[in-house]
Amino acid sequence: MPEIKKLTPLIVEFYERLSSWEHGVVRDKGLTLPQVHALEILGTHKALRMKELAERMGVTTGSLTVLADRLETAGMIRRKPHEEDRRSILVELTDQGQTIFEEHDELHNQLTRDITVNLTRKESSQLAAILEKMICEF
Repeated sequence: MPEIKKLTPLIVEFYERLSSWEHGVVRDKGLTLPQVHALEILGTHKALRMKELAERMGVTTGSLTVLADRLETAGMIRRKPHEEDRRSILVELTDQGQTIFEEHDELHNQLTRDITVNLTRKESSQLAAILEKMICEF
């Protein structure tokens, strides 16, 4: 399949550039990439059980506990008992965590504007449809 030989390096290059951009932005905030990803997930989904957050991040609950400890100490998240399931702990953003999430989300929006500036409206719609289809494959 010749398309694969062309697509693979393009996807890898795009990933590497996106990853490099993300690391640079996060470094300026004094946070780690996994910490910012946790804030992004919580900013998007609001309060989640620790187990749900760990699953969305692709980490163990043990790893998440260490990360959550640091974010809680930094005043970015808070943990609270789940009202309906006493065995579960919910994690949610504090006001400070929400502010960091909103700032980071706007940086993502600006990046999207920057890298799609030369696309037509139709191309942008096609890109969105293709990305949605690709995401469903994961």
